[in-house]
Amino acid sequence: MYTPHSKNVDNKEKITSDIESFTPGGNPIDETTGEVKLVRQLKNRHIAMISIGGVIGTGLFLGTATGLKNGGPLGLWLGYIVMGSICYSVMISLGEMIAYLPIPGGHIKLAERFINPAFSFTMGWNYWYNWTIILPAELSASAVLIGLWSDVNPAVWITVTMVVTVSINFLGAGAYGEAEFIFASIKVITIVGLIILGIVLDLGGGPNHDRIGFRNWKHPGPFNQFAGIQGSEGRFLAWWAVMTQAAFSFIGTEIVAIAAGEAKNPRRNLPRAIQRVYIRICLFYILGTLIIGLLVPYTSPGLDLSDGTAASSPFVIAIERAGIKALPSIINACLLTAAWSAASSDLYTSSRALYGLAQAGNAPKIFLKTSKKGLPWASLVFCSVFALLSYMGVNSGAGKVFGWFANMTSVAGLLTWFGISCTYIRFYQGLKVQGYDRSKLPFVSKLQPYAAWYAASSCILICFTSGWMVFLKGRWATDTFVTNYLPLALFPLLYISARFWTKKPMVNPKDMDFVTNIAEIEAETYDDPPPRNKFEAFWQWLM
Repeated sequence: MYTPHSKNVDNKEKITSDIESFTPGGNPIDETTGEVKLVRQLKNRHIAMISIGGVIGTGLFLGTATGLKNGGPLGLWLGYIVMGSICYSVMISLGEMIAYLPIPGGHIKLAERFINPAFSFTMGWNYWYNWTIILPAELSASAVLIGLWSDVNPAVWITVTMVVTVSINFLGAGAYGEAEFIFASIKVITIVGLIILGIVLDLGGGPNHDRIGFRNWKHPGPFNQFAGIQGSEGRFLAWWAVMTQAAFSFIGTEIVAIAAGEAKNPRRNLPRAIQRVYIRICLFYILGTLIIGLLVPYTSPGLDLSDGTAASSPFVIAIERAGIKALPSIINACLLTAAWSAASSDLYTSSRALYGLAQAGNAPKIFLKTSKKGLPWASLVFCSVFALLSYMGVNSGAGKVFGWFANMTSVAGLLTWFGISCTYIRFYQGLKVQGYDRSKLPFVSKLQPYAAWYAASSCILICFTSGWMVFLKGRWATDTFVTNYLPLALFPLLYISARFWTKKPMVNPKDMDFVTNIAEIEAETYDDPPPRNKFEAFWQWLM
């Protein structure tokens, strides 16, 4: 049995008595609602693959086109490095909390414990909004990708993708985990294959035997001179223009926290999943964007998502430029599965966020309705309706609509990261005041609390400057301004309203609750059976 050492003897005794009185087995019933609770169906391989590849989607495969066009190859690469460092800081903050308290609602419920109910309310609705809006973004992106092969109305392909996404989620968390394991495996294999192919093409191994090297970094150059502004100012603005798009690619790493309430053996599986985040950041994003910048000049006309052209993925553009005829369609098919996978994750996360809000009393109780197998069907139905927003792309252009939703998602996602970082700072303070030994937690980082402060300040700075380009002379765009600053305006408005309504102050560090739910968590914790052969030993290490 694990409990962190604390000077608070009463807490220890309560944890012990709760564990002795808790009896696992069957599908547990929520005593307050009479509904079946969420059931832990996600296995360690599901959690591992969700953390590594679960939300790798159109942000990396398609959205990088905008980043490269705005920033140039070096601007794109540096933007992803900086955003990767922020993402890592957020994840080690989240990991320390969620590995200790892997409860339904994740960081939304933790904010209620360690800050106050108003902040939990704000984070919950912002998070739900984030994942509800990103769903139509992924569906719009799938229409852009399929456009490579067909001129059929995008509504047809949006409908097909929507049916796949909704069907997977209504089969339950176990089916979602299996589908995500398969989809994420395809994505991981695809991105690794593209990186290897990119290195080969860069060194002249393509059909045209053109050795590219760093040619595109020399001409047209490593940085775009943003909006024609010359000198270091133009290069700095080009780099900063990448940040919001890079955020869209990284947003979703925290999905592990929402999945915590349905993860088997969470104390063992969640820390491992958190520890794998650096693989995703370094291998997929930082190395991937470096390869993109080597192969495709930022002046390439195909990078403009708003023009409605299909082959807008930098990877597809690079392969076409190399003269490989059949491969673009194969890669596009893999990218399409990435869009399906990300959309499936979006719906899963938004429905669980809404369920968590209802559980905390911040949303109507009807969203607590579950099936006999613990599927929150009411939340799923409601969140699925918002997928219909993707049909906006039929008239406005799927690429343009993707850009709108990407902007809104980036800012809302950064505000979620800000909230997670603030929650961790309070969590850290509470542990210190109550005398807990942090080194005994299931997951701990030596970079704290500095990493949390770095993440919180960086997220707010990027949010405030996310739509800066509309203030340049001659570049005003109402749609860009609204999609960037609407989520930022809603966040403090929600908090102030909830604070006024609840009238509950900040939780005093000495009163923070580190005890509730420990009984159930300890009862779900067990040691994995020892491997019987070398293959099983390798699989345990990998997963």
